[in-house]
Amino acid sequence: MKSSNSSALFLSFVIPVKDEVQTLAGLYQGISDALKQRDKDLRFEVIFIDDGSTDGSWAEMTRLTEQYPDAIKAIKLRRNFGKAFALSTGFSESKGDIIFTMDADLQDDPAEIPKFLDKIAEGYDVVSGWKSNRQDPLSKTLPSKFFNKITAKLTGVSLHDFNCGFKAYKKEVLEGIKIYGELHRYIPVLAHELGFISAEVSIKHNKREFGVSKYGWERYARGLLDLLTVLATTRYLKKPGHLFGGLGVLSGIVGTIILSYLGILWLIDDSPIGTRPLFAVGILMVILSIQMISIGVLAELITRHSDSGPSDSAIADKRGCS
Repeated sequence: MKSSNSSALFLSFVIPVKDEVQTLAGLYQGISDALKQRDKDLRFEVIFIDDGSTDGSWAEMTRLTEQYPDAIKAIKLRRNFGKAFALSTGFSESKGDIIFTMDADLQDDPAEIPKFLDKIAEGYDVVSGWKSNRQDPLSKTLPSKFFNKITAKLTGVSLHDFNCGFKAYKKEVLEGIKIYGELHRYIPVLAHELGFISAEVSIKHNKREFGVSKYGWERYARGLLDLLTVLATTRYLKKPGHLFGGLGVLSGIVGTIILSYLGILWLIDDSPIGTRPLFAVGILMVILSIQMISIGVLAELITRHSDSGPSDSAIADKRGCS
C-alpha cells in the first residue's frame, strides 16, 4: 500500500444523493480544498449517485461534470433503490486505491479527510468516522446510541458509530463484500469477518443547513433485521447448519416434550388430547423444526450468495470522467 502522502495515490469519493441540490457544489469544493491542503498533486474522483432525486440534483450534478469533467462522475439511477444499492453502484465505478463514502448533506466535514488518510497510512484497512459531538436532535441521537451499543456488543466490532456515512476503505476491502438492504452500515463488520482491520476517528459533525433528513425510526427497525442477517452470515456462513439446525433441533425438542406430555396424559387418564390447543402447539413446533433444518439453511445461503449488487440496467444516465 502506498503512503497516503504519495501523489501516486488515487482517491475515490462515493456520495449517494437524494434531494441535496443545494449542497453538491459546496461538498465538491470542500473535498478539493481539503486534498489540495494535504497534497496539491493528490489525484481524486468524486462519484455522485442520484438515487431518485426530484429537486434538480441531477441537473446540478450534470453542471458539475461539465465544469470539472476530469474529477466528477455523475450516475443517475432510474428510481430510489436505497443507500446500499447506490453505494454498490458507486463502488463498481470507483477507480481509487482508497474509497471514501460520505453523505451529501454537508454534515460530514470534508476537512476531516486527512484524519482518515493518516489512519489508513498506519496500516488499517477500514476507517470509520465517529460523530462524537453529533449535531442532531435527541430523537435521533438516543436511538442511535442504543443501536450502536447493541451492534458493537453482538458483533464484537468496537465502533461508537456504525451509522456514520463518513468512512474510508482500501479498495480490496470492498471487492469481497456485497451489500443490500441496510447492510452498508455493517461493512466494517463484514470486513472484520474477512480479516481486515478497522479503526475509528472522531470527526466534526456539522448542523444540517439545507434540506431535511431522509431517515426516520423505521431505518432502525430495518437495521436490526439486517443485523440478524449480518450475525448469521458472518458467524455461521461456513457452518449454517449450526445456526438453523440448532434452532430447528430446539424447536423439535420443545415440540417433542409437549407431545410426550400429552401422550402420557392420554395413557394415564385416557382423556382426548386432539382438541387441546397444546396439541396443536406441539405439532406446530415439530413442523417448524423440520422447516428450519430443511428450508432455512438453503434460503439464507441463496440470499447471501445471490447477486444483489448493481447492474447497468438500473442506470438511466452517466456523465463525466470520460
